[in-house]
Amino acid sequence: MSTDTLILNYLKQGNSITQFEAIELFRCYRLSAVIHRLRGAGYQIKSHRQPNTNGGGAFSRYELDEVLV
Repeated sequence: MSTDTLILNYLKQGNSITQFEAIELFRCYRLSAVIHRLRGAGYQIKSHRQPNTNGGGAFSRYELDEVLV
């Protein structure tokens, strides 16, 4: 099963995901590329910027909003 499919199924279960979680769960080091492809396929995926509590900066958390296809 492809990484895109694994992450899509994870999101369809009502989960959200960050880059760190994608690495831990799916060994996916390019989550933003996966999200880009899924959006291109018609999936509505919301992103939320969250502050990094371990030294500044921010990261994105993604969640599936709805399926258009």
